[in-house]
Amino acid sequence: MVLFKRKQVTLLSRPTNIPDDQEVWVVEQTGEVFTTYESYLQRVDFYQQKRFHCEITGHTGLSFFDALQSEVSLPYLLAPLQVNGYPHLSQSEEFKNEYYPGETIVVKFEDGGRAPAVLREKSKFPELLGPDGTVERAAFSRYCVSFINRPDEEAVVHVPHLTRERKTFTKQRLRSFLKKTIEHEAWTGAPWCVKSRIAEDYRINSDIPPHLTYENQMLQRKANLAAKKNDFDGQLVNFHPELHPLKPKGSKGKRNAQDAALLNEAYQRALAVDPGFSKIPQAVQQQHIEQLIRNSGALVHRNGFQPIAAKGHPKPPPLPLPPKYPIEDLELTPIRDRATRPALKFLSVDVPTLHPASEEPHSGILMRSVGLLLETWDTLNVYCEVFQLDSFTFDDYLEALQLTDDTYRCQLLVEIHCAVLKKLVNDVNDKNGQVQISLPESNLPGSDDSSLADNSALPSPTPEPEVKPAARTTRSSFAKSEAADLKNDLKNGRLPMSEAKIHRAAEMEQSTRSYDWKTRLRKRDFRDGRWVFIIVGLLYQLSGDTRRRKSCDDILRKLAPPDQEAREEIAISQYSLLDINTRVRIVEVLCMLSLETKAIRNYMEDCNNNMTDFRKERIDMQRKRKAAMEDLRLLHEERKALQPESKTASPIPELEELDDSRMNGASEDEVEVEDEDEVMDTEEEAPHQGRSLRRANDRAAQRQKRLEEEKLRKERAQAEKAKKPSKQEKQYERVLKRIEEAKEQIREYEEEILVIENDLREADCPRTRVLGKDRFWNRYYWFERNAMPYAGLPDSSTAFAGFANGCLWVQGPDDMERQGFIELCDAENAQYYKAFMMTVPERKLIEEGGTHCFNARQWGYYDDPDDLDKLIGWLDTHGVRETKLRKELQAQRDKISTYMVARKRFLESSEEKKLENGEVTSRISTRTKTYRDPANSLRCFAWTNLTAERENGHLHSEPKPAANNRKQGKAAKKAVEEEGRQTRATNRQSKPLSRQGNRYIF
Repeated sequence: MVLFKRKQVTLLSRPTNIPDDQEVWVVEQTGEVFTTYESYLQRVDFYQQKRFHCEITGHTGLSFFDALQSEVSLPYLLAPLQVNGYPHLSQSEEFKNEYYPGETIVVKFEDGGRAPAVLREKSKFPELLGPDGTVERAAFSRYCVSFINRPDEEAVVHVPHLTRERKTFTKQRLRSFLKKTIEHEAWTGAPWCVKSRIAEDYRINSDIPPHLTYENQMLQRKANLAAKKNDFDGQLVNFHPELHPLKPKGSKGKRNAQDAALLNEAYQRALAVDPGFSKIPQAVQQQHIEQLIRNSGALVHRNGFQPIAAKGHPKPPPLPLPPKYPIEDLELTPIRDRATRPALKFLSVDVPTLHPASEEPHSGILMRSVGLLLETWDTLNVYCEVFQLDSFTFDDYLEALQLTDDTYRCQLLVEIHCAVLKKLVNDVNDKNGQVQISLPESNLPGSDDSSLADNSALPSPTPEPEVKPAARTTRSSFAKSEAADLKNDLKNGRLPMSEAKIHRAAEMEQSTRSYDWKTRLRKRDFRDGRWVFIIVGLLYQLSGDTRRRKSCDDILRKLAPPDQEAREEIAISQYSLLDINTRVRIVEVLCMLSLETKAIRNYMEDCNNNMTDFRKERIDMQRKRKAAMEDLRLLHEERKALQPESKTASPIPELEELDDSRMNGASEDEVEVEDEDEVMDTEEEAPHQGRSLRRANDRAAQRQKRLEEEKLRKERAQAEKAKKPSKQEKQYERVLKRIEEAKEQIREYEEEILVIENDLREADCPRTRVLGKDRFWNRYYWFERNAMPYAGLPDSSTAFAGFANGCLWVQGPDDMERQGFIELCDAENAQYYKAFMMTVPERKLIEEGGTHCFNARQWGYYDDPDDLDKLIGWLDTHGVRETKLRKELQAQRDKISTYMVARKRFLESSEEKKLENGEVTSRISTRTKTYRDPANSLRCFAWTNLTAERENGHLHSEPKPAANNRKQGKAAKKAVEEEGRQTRATNRQSKPLSRQGNRYIF
């Protein structure tokens, strides 16, 4: 099959309704027909590009015609390769000496001439054996060929008269062809088989013979092992002429000539019928030969004795083979007394278990909001460079969304909304404030005030006429009276609930028709909480989409309640009363809309391009490291060759002290220096207790003097030797120095590889990668794993916290996985209960302990390194999913534990600061007590958006500097950029580091 960009080339269909007299152009190789010469040339130019790939041979960089010719050059090898028992590809080179029908070959004549021909037929003749087993005629083949230049002539030739072109059947081409066309199963001795798709194209039988299957091969191996142990159980013995038959104990005779001839005749008869009979297992050969002998009426004597039937009972069937691990996790046998999974902690108040294990009182958070909190936090931190936001911790994010007092004083909460809103609509000076997202049509009515209606009001089949109120002078008084009338109607029961309006967002937007939410957003009018009014207008327009209507109406019911006035101040005040569940839904809507913008898409494309460059750099560094390792190996070999004998082993300090003590006393040195008489004197002096001789002290002084002189001479010799090293020692020292330089170079390459891999991890922003799944299909996430620094941006205002999320999150199984693997049908439940004495849901309740996540909308987490270690120990390495999950957790264990400890330490220090500041935690009246600023006690108030101030000169929620201060703003921004250029860290190639900076933790 010819491929173009890894896809099959699709031929053009032949045009229809072509007149008989019309001129056409045809591509002969493909049969494609063109009615215009320009289309024909365009197709031929496409085929002549060197960008095609032959799938069978593996050749690339070919034109279409060359790839087509390369593809059809070797398919005749497919049939011989099917169900072949070659254990190695290198042994398949014997095909080079064989020729196959359909192959283009060269015929050699006796006079030395050559002629190309096509092989038509092939006849194979087996070897003939004599009665004594000698070869009377060797096997040979005959070929019927048709000459290409002389198509009317044919000839029958033998192998010596045939050959191929030089590059037709090369070793490299054969290997490439075999790798692309054949495969085998993952067990030793498995037969090679042509790939199923290629076998279908060339109509090759893909059935594996029974004697080559895995089960029969295992039985044959067991039989061979039993034969080696001389385990004779009375069965008939294999009498293959090439094998040694088993003999009963005590039998020393040989088969007589009559039996040998009979067996040989039966074997040759079976081999003539089936040429593959020699590859059949020995047990099958034995039975077949015995059957042939019985049919012929002859009786074979086994070593001079009559054949004996098997004694005793038949052998029991073989035991089933043990499973090959890893296997499906739920197919593993449960262990009753095994430790359960460590208890999960939950962030929400509606815990899905009977025994909650949450230690942090995040009151008000519902389980359906936990996934939204994690999703929005991850999105804002991954794309913080696009939004121009400082990174922030997950705990600060929760704390900011839970604020009810001083809501608009929390810079984190305000900057999140304003930064995301700015990406939805451009500035008024940027492409005239173009909208970057797709919005449904506006729900606002026309200029006629009497036809005021919105999609938030539920449809009424028979609307009743409204009573006109008294004359009103202002729009505000109209809204107040309308709200009062609506409230009275609901109270008195005159207006049914089906006709009641859900919210008053339409009236709010209508009240500022000339200054709608898009105009506000273009002018970046975010002051004093006006961004809330922009959100109201955006949600109201999004409610025109049927898919988002219910969610938007639920939020607008709280921001623009129907029983209050439709004024901007009401929406701003209502936002401060929202709970965390509603606020996170607003942020989720904004984040989902921001993913449609061109800024996010461009950022993702840049990250993909950067990842491609990083991969190339990593491959280059790995290549350099491999070359450096090879140089280091050669240097070590050179060092061994140049190493002096004196440096084969470092001297031991204890032996050096022993040598010094010998030189100070009477030891072997005295024996070499003194003569025999003096030695005798020293031996007589020690036991002598009487009167001493006069010259005894003189001799001792002389000996001491000679020893000191000898010691001084040796020290001088060693010093001279150290000052003047030999040529070999100089070369040896140079080699040692080069070895140290090579090691340092390898360390530098390894550090560069680690830096590049970290850059790859941080640039991987398209999706959040899961660590893995356990046996019950629970997903495990560590959000710092990809697309963000482990501890947040190093230049963030809260970088001192030392962590970003600091938790390992667990998500329940998806609905498809839950219904297909956990909640089984009755028949599958009965089968599973029969095998393991429990159902899958019962096993989940037992093995997970007291905390569970039953669906994908439920989340739990771990924040303790001890629980992480227990979780790794709970995972079973015999399961497919848990093997992968355990591997990932072990690889990331140190980093996860580090940031878990950092989070715990930071939260504890924050609690201590609260106690030092005298914060009252109990609900006691504080009327008579002094007011305490929440900014001094809450962590979220410590966050400031330094990124926006550094890049824009002001916060997102603040207006741009005035015109008279523009020069000062530009000067300040230029000074900040200059300072950044001077202080920004760079690597050895003078390139700026990634977001992680110099805070790498490997």
